[in-house]
Amino acid sequence: MNDILVSVHSYLRWLVLLLGVVALVKAAIGISSKAAFTEGDRKLGLFFMISCHTQLLIGLVLYFVTSPFGVQAFSLGMKEVMGNPVYRKIAVEHVVIMLIALVLITIGHSKNKREIVDAKRHKNALVFFGIGLVLILAGIPWERLAQ
Repeated sequence: MNDILVSVHSYLRWLVLLLGVVALVKAAIGISSKAAFTEGDRKLGLFFMISCHTQLLIGLVLYFVTSPFGVQAFSLGMKEVMGNPVYRKIAVEHVVIMLIALVLITIGHSKNKREIVDAKRHKNALVFFGIGLVLILAGIPWERLAQ
């Protein structure tokens, strides 16, 4: 079960990154060309946010139920978890960074639902999705992928 969830979580990451990059590019083009914020732009931001929320749900199951790097790692003791870079990265840093990124992406999408000025909507997408995507890239445990 753990291996399946880890694989799904790992592969879905690429969809999240792709949607985030496309949303950023479209927002940057929208700002520079003073284009209207279209229904397609709104849906792209929505799909980006939904993919992030899906990742969160899978990650929470991994963290609390199946993964030895999640809550189970804390049975070793806080000193052990914080002293081991692999446990610390997955059990603490990854979770905190990804939650902050998800909050920012959700705020960006929510602000765009209420905003009526197209330029501000593109700017909201660029700022909130951009910071969220940078945090996602920083929070991915790349070193575990190389193993």
